[in-house]
Amino acid sequence: MSDITIYSAKRILTMNRSNPLATHVAVRDGMILGAGALEDLTGWEPYTVDDRFAGKVLMPGMIEGHAHAMEGAVWQDEYVGYYDRVSPDGDSKPGLKSIDEVIDYLSKVDAAMDEPEEALIAWGFDPIYFGGRRMVAADLDRISSTRPILVVHASFHIVNVNTAVLTRANVTAETNVMGIMKDADGKVTGELQGMPARFIVTSAIGREHFVEMGQEGSLWRFARSAQLAGVTTSTDLANDFAEATLANMKKLTSRADYPLRIVPAFLSNTRPPEEGVEMVRRILPESSDKLRFGLVKMVSDGSIQGFTARLMEPGYYNGAPNGLWYIEPDEIPRILNAYHGAGLQVHVHTNGDQATDVVLDAMEDALREFPNPDARFTIQHCQMAHESHYRKMARLGVCANLFANHLFYWGDEHYEQTMGPERACRMNATGTAKRLGVPFTIHSDAPITPLAPLFTAWCAVNRTTVSGRVLGEEERISVEDALEAVTLGAAYTLKLDGEIGSIEAGKRADFAVLEDDPLEAGADGLKDVRVWGTVVGGEIFDNAAITGS
Repeated sequence: MSDITIYSAKRILTMNRSNPLATHVAVRDGMILGAGALEDLTGWEPYTVDDRFAGKVLMPGMIEGHAHAMEGAVWQDEYVGYYDRVSPDGDSKPGLKSIDEVIDYLSKVDAAMDEPEEALIAWGFDPIYFGGRRMVAADLDRISSTRPILVVHASFHIVNVNTAVLTRANVTAETNVMGIMKDADGKVTGELQGMPARFIVTSAIGREHFVEMGQEGSLWRFARSAQLAGVTTSTDLANDFAEATLANMKKLTSRADYPLRIVPAFLSNTRPPEEGVEMVRRILPESSDKLRFGLVKMVSDGSIQGFTARLMEPGYYNGAPNGLWYIEPDEIPRILNAYHGAGLQVHVHTNGDQATDVVLDAMEDALREFPNPDARFTIQHCQMAHESHYRKMARLGVCANLFANHLFYWGDEHYEQTMGPERACRMNATGTAKRLGVPFTIHSDAPITPLAPLFTAWCAVNRTTVSGRVLGEEERISVEDALEAVTLGAAYTLKLDGEIGSIEAGKRADFAVLEDDPLEAGADGLKDVRVWGTVVGGEIFDNAAITGS
């Protein structure tokens, strides 16, 4: 029989409502035998007591229900976002506060590059912070008129390129592809909105983060970002299931020293549903305890801050035109039915309330045609849903994964530019979801915002913008509810709540090891709780090994 280890801790927050607090947890072969006081666990013999966590707080390994392995790919390139950011190596990267600062920084990067034809890629840019002034090709031409330069927006739905890229990709005013932006004179600006337009230019320069996210180095960086944040399971919520990506995921997740469980979602937008169903079914038997297949992702519209989300009346507060359908509304039911009818779980990205309305109707029709009391359809982001949508979700058993980080990073912009005061205050309505009984979780959408569930929980609890404005006090939730959202709540949306999400007998020994107690930190201090490391399947991962601290 394998050895049993009983770990002591200052406090264990189990997320098991029948046994919410403990001081010890017993582990064997990567599984939990039980949690409680030491005397409750000594019946498991022979055992060894391990006191390395005696001064720390344990909680279930946190679960990121909406992130992307691209979090690992982007860090090989240059960060040019507005806010400071921490890399997977623990280094702090300063935010850039104007387009001129972005151009100056990238000019220095360009000067230090050896190969004149090598593409310069940057990410995290968002013009909404600069009074709406859009970046154009002429801005990037100041850096170089010959080197290909591409800047990815924070939403990842929009890119900017210089003239060298437009020329190489043969993009002109006559190019008949949705999302190629033009000025008042009909001239191409260098901004490309949506994936079809983006892929034209990334293909031309031979660089695409959606492809590179499946490389071993990217997957290691993804796992390190998760470990630093106390995350033991994360989705990769837009994967085209390329053979090389799948091979690397299988290889790394089979290793005991890889600190992350991954739930990749097949991105349905990449191929016809008939082919997608066949692909997902084919690889479903290749699931393992650290790599779980079977999830499908649909993307219906764009992003709110990029003005590509689809909105109901009265539309955008500043009068911007309505956004983009990434899947035409009459196609959504057909695609949804194909995957749902095949017995696969479907998550759907909606940002605007018009997209949510169309998708909920399609989900209702799909459940009528293919009844399944445990389908657990999940609407991802679901940012602008109003109360009638939540009532419908509750009736249908649909889950919501709400983008709480948006309240901090773009809340002021939503209040002043995109939504206006009333609708901004209902965004990411965790309070309504809780009140109406909609199963919910909250997320970062990393690399859109930092992968940091304790910060995401702080956002949902406080609903405070950068300026200190509270957006929708009635939609606040308690610290306890927020911690449950990033553990058991996320596990439920992935149909993994029988395996992870709480510390109790029979579940996997996945823990976040904390230096501080989140319940003692309270609403104000939740985002500042320090993460020592993680335990994944009984394997211990100390963050000092990453940061060197």
